[in-house]
Amino acid sequence: MEKKITVYAFIFSILFTFQELNAQDLNFNDSWLFYNDVAQGAENSNFDDSSWRKLDLPHDWAIEGPFDVKYNARSGGLPFHGTGWYRKHFVMPKNTKGKKVRIDFEGAMYDAHVWVNGKFVGNRPYGYIGFEFDISDALKYDGSQNVISVRLEPKDLSSRWYPGAGIYRSVWLKIDNPVHVEQWGAYITTPTISEKLGVVQNETTIENNSSKDVKVSVKQEYFSPNGELAASIDDEIVVKANSKEVSGTWVNVNNPKIWDTENPHLYKAVTTVYQNGKVIDTYNSTFGFRSISFTTEGFFLNGKKVRFNGVCLHHDNGALGSAVYRRADERKLQIMKEMGVNAIRTSHNPPSREFLELCDELGLLVLDEAFDVWKEEKVENGYNVFFEEWAERDIKDMVKRDRNHPSIIMWSTGNEIHEQHDKKNGWKVAKMLHEYCKAIDPTRPTTLGMNNFEAPYKMNFAAQSDIAGVNYKPTKYQYIHETYPQLALYGSETSSITSSRGIYHLPMEKYTTHESLHVTSYDIIGPPWAYPPDVEFYYQEQNPNIMGEFMWTGFDYLGEPTPYGGKDNSTNGYWNGHWPSHSSYFGAVDLAGFPKDRFFLYQSHWTTKPMIHLLPHWNWKGMEGKNIPVYCYTNLDAAELFVNGKSMGKKVKGKDLTELIVKFSRFEGDSFQSKYRLSWDVPYEAGNIKVVGYKDGKQVLVEQINTAGKPYQVKLSVDRSEIQADGSDLAYVTVRIEDKNGNLCPNADNLVKFSVKGAGELIAVDNGNQISLESFQAPQRKAFSGMCLAILKSSKNAGKIELTAKSKRLKSTKITVETK
Repeated sequence: MEKKITVYAFIFSILFTFQELNAQDLNFNDSWLFYNDVAQGAENSNFDDSSWRKLDLPHDWAIEGPFDVKYNARSGGLPFHGTGWYRKHFVMPKNTKGKKVRIDFEGAMYDAHVWVNGKFVGNRPYGYIGFEFDISDALKYDGSQNVISVRLEPKDLSSRWYPGAGIYRSVWLKIDNPVHVEQWGAYITTPTISEKLGVVQNETTIENNSSKDVKVSVKQEYFSPNGELAASIDDEIVVKANSKEVSGTWVNVNNPKIWDTENPHLYKAVTTVYQNGKVIDTYNSTFGFRSISFTTEGFFLNGKKVRFNGVCLHHDNGALGSAVYRRADERKLQIMKEMGVNAIRTSHNPPSREFLELCDELGLLVLDEAFDVWKEEKVENGYNVFFEEWAERDIKDMVKRDRNHPSIIMWSTGNEIHEQHDKKNGWKVAKMLHEYCKAIDPTRPTTLGMNNFEAPYKMNFAAQSDIAGVNYKPTKYQYIHETYPQLALYGSETSSITSSRGIYHLPMEKYTTHESLHVTSYDIIGPPWAYPPDVEFYYQEQNPNIMGEFMWTGFDYLGEPTPYGGKDNSTNGYWNGHWPSHSSYFGAVDLAGFPKDRFFLYQSHWTTKPMIHLLPHWNWKGMEGKNIPVYCYTNLDAAELFVNGKSMGKKVKGKDLTELIVKFSRFEGDSFQSKYRLSWDVPYEAGNIKVVGYKDGKQVLVEQINTAGKPYQVKLSVDRSEIQADGSDLAYVTVRIEDKNGNLCPNADNLVKFSVKGAGELIAVDNGNQISLESFQAPQRKAFSGMCLAILKSSKNAGKIELTAKSKRLKSTKITVETK
C-alpha cells in the first residue's frame, strides 16, 4: 500500500498552485460534471457541457435508480448499464511544465476511455482495478483551461451481481519530477521476524523519464506504530535515461511490534529520493511485521495456528452503491469483527484501497481475489470479453498494488471458473495466472475457489495453485485430504443459507419460494447447493486439517436475489422471475447493516466473550395456543427458557440437539442433528419469553423479548455522535418503531420522513428489505421488521447536523451529530 506525501496545495475554484518541494498527489475528486447518456463529441475540449450536472467523486450513477423490472434483478434492478460521461475543467500552473503529470483512477466502472484536451490518453476495461495515464504532453501550461473527459460504457449482463457504475473510487492528479518512484513502486517484505529482531527488505523502483542518466540517493526511513524512527538506510543508484532501476536495501529493526489479528501493529516507510542533494520525490508506504505459512495441517500466523472465521463480501455498501466511502467500509468490517470474523474474501474482484487499509488497521486477514471468470463466459458481457488481452496486466497490477498490505495472505486467481472442467486447457490457464502472481510477489500463495467435484482434482486443475479452495463440499473434506494429501485445503465458500431479517414463516419447513418473497430467519432455507451453518461447523471440527471457512456472505448485497429469480421472458429480463426481489438474502447482516439472527449463530461459534441470542419475536396474534419454535444461540454451557415466568426447561449445549431439515447436493439424509443451537416448541401466549444462560452452573446472561404493543414512537440512535468535517465522513442513524414501553414493534412498516439541518446532508436511506423498490436517496423510508436507516454525510464546515424523523400518528424525535 502506498501514498505520496501530499504537499499543501491551495485550490480556488479551478486553480491550484504547485509548491516546488516534493512530488505530490492532489485529490482530484471535486468539481466534476456528469452526463448520463451518449454525448457526441464530449471528448473535445470545446464541447459545451454547461448544462451538465455538477458533482464530486466518488459517484455511482446507478444507485440513484429508479428500480425497474426492465433492468436485470440479477444485477440489482438498477440502471447500471449505458453510457456515462464525466468532465473536469482545471488550470495547470506554469511552473508544472516539464514535470511528469499523471491522472490516477482508483476504479471506474467500466471500459473507461480518457481524453485530455481532446487527445486520447488511454483505455482500461476492468472496472475493479486502478490505473493511471501519463497526461504530461496533453496538458496546457499557459494559464488556460484544461479539460479531462472520461467515458464509461458498462454493459448489461456484464456481471452476476450489482457492479455499480461511474467513477466510483477516488481520482488523483500526480505531479512528479522526471525522476520519481514509479506507480506502486515500493515492495516491502519482512523475511526475518522474531520478538528481538525484524528485517525489512525494500525494493523501490525509480523511474527516469529524462533523456540523461541520473545518479540518485535513496533514503529509506522506517517509523514504528508510535511514530518513532525505528531504522534507516541510504542507497545510491544510477538510473539510465528513459528507464527504471531498483534500489534494493535491507535493514534491521530491533524488538519489532508484530502485526496479527489481535494487535495489528503497522509501520510506515518513508522513501526520499535525492538528486544533487535536493529532494526530488518522497513516497509513503505502510507495512507490518508478520509471517505466514500454509501446510496440509493448517494456516499459521506468526507461528501460531489460526483458523479462518471468514466471510465473503461483495464491494457494494447497500444504499450507497459502489461509491467508496471509508466510513462505510469501516462500519461493515467492524460489524464483521463483532460477529467473530477474522478473515475476508473479496468476492470476486480486487477491493478498494481504503478497504485494504482498514483490514490492515483492524487486523483482518484478506484473500484478495482477481476474477470471477476467465475465458469461458458466465454472462455474455463478462470479463471473458477482455481476458485474452487484459488478464496478465490486471492480475499483475492487483498484486503490485496490494502486496505491501500485511492483511493479505493469499492471491485468488478466480472463483468457480468454468475452466475447471476443461481437461485440455483449464490447468494451463490456472498455471499461467499462478505464475503471474508469483512473478510480482513470491511471498504469498495462490488459490482458487472451486465448486466442482471431482473434476478440478482429477484434471490437474487444483494442483496449479498453492492452496485449494473448496466451495460447498463439507462432506468431501476428508476424501479430498486423503486422496490429494499434498493439497492444503479450506472452505472458500460455505453454507449459502438465506434469510430476511425479522421474518419467521410457520410451519417451519424447507421451501424454494414463498409468496411473500421473503425468507424465514430460522436459518434453514437456501438454494439446492446450500446448507445451514451448523453443517459446516460440524465438518470443520471433524477435519482439523481444514484451515477454516469463508461463509457466503457476511452482508447482503445488491443483485443475485437467490433463492428467487430465474429467467422470465414475459418481462424481457434475465433474472426477473420474482420481481421485485432484487437483492441478496445470503448475508448474516442485511443491506442496511442490521444483524440478522444468523449473525448471532456465527458469533456463538466464533467468539468466547459470553453471549446469548433469542428468536423469534413474540408478537403472534392469532396463534394463541399453537406451538412456536424458539431458538437460542449462545456460547454458554446451557440455557433455560421461560414463558411469562414459567420454565420451559433447561437445555445443555452439545447434548440437547436441534433437528434441522437439510437437503443439499451430496449430503446423505434429510435432516441434521445440530449441537450448535438450542430449541424449544412453545405454545404461544402474549407476554414475554426470557432465556437465562449458564456457565459452570452459574447464571451469566439474560435476554428477554416482550410482546410489543401498538407503534407509538420513532426512536433514533447514531453509531458516532462526532464525525470529521471533511465532506465525506458518515454517521449511521438507526431508526426503530417502538411501543410506549420502548419495545421494538417487530411487524411495523410505518413510513418515516426525514429532514436535516446544519453542517451535513442526508445521502441515503435503507431498511434491509430485499423487495423494497423505495429510492435509496429519498428523504423517507418505510420501516421493515420495525427498523430503517438514515445515513448522514458531513460537509466541509464544522458544526452540527440535526436529523428529525417523523411518522404519521407517532411521536417524532431528533438527533444531533457534531462535525469537527
